[in-house]
Amino acid sequence: MLHGYMSCKESFYNNVPALAGRFCVTAPDFPGFGASSPVPGGWSVGDYAAWTEKFFAACGMSRAHVLAHSFGARVAIKLAATRPELVKSMLITGGAGIVKPRSRAYMRKVRAYRLAKKIAPRFAERAFGSEEYKQLSPVMRESYKKIVNEDLRADAARIGCPVLLVYGGDDCVTPPAEEGLAFASAMPHACLKIIGGGHFCFMDNCAAFNAAAAAFFGGERVI
Repeated sequence: MLHGYMSCKESFYNNVPALAGRFCVTAPDFPGFGASSPVPGGWSVGDYAAWTEKFFAACGMSRAHVLAHSFGARVAIKLAATRPELVKSMLITGGAGIVKPRSRAYMRKVRAYRLAKKIAPRFAERAFGSEEYKQLSPVMRESYKKIVNEDLRADAARIGCPVLLVYGGDDCVTPPAEEGLAFASAMPHACLKIIGGGHFCFMDNCAAFNAAAAAFFGGERVI
């Protein structure tokens, strides 16, 4: 189980018991989050995928079923694309990794930020960026920029294992009509399922989510 950005393994609290009876469940904290050590520099998605590969090796895991949320899905997609022998199947929920076209308003804001950063860097950091970004340390901000600016559709197209995409119908962070459909179109063996809930539908609607996850990883047809 691979958690989302600014989250931790405990986010899967309501999902582990439902799967632990049939599978050996492992849920790490990514470096920089939860109980793990800080990252040494501004890590990219590829860096986190490389760390995850080492984690698999340390745990003696291969051909694993992977359940990944949001940022964790970025890492899982990169891992499955570059080391396909490690991933047997993959369930992505609230998966992120699609870079949308930049609007003129967005580009004006970027230019204003860059100018403000040259003149008054402290003001620029306070005035611009999302609330999530503002809470990060300088190192994690560098990592964040690398992560959100990488489009993973090309990696998604390389994935050969079965993939179940589960999105919350009320997800405003990674809307199923955008990210969900984009990944479903890019991945050769993907199925998209929309359930009740938001970006954390695996928590909001854990009964439906757990049933879908158990069926998918058990090789059953998911309706």
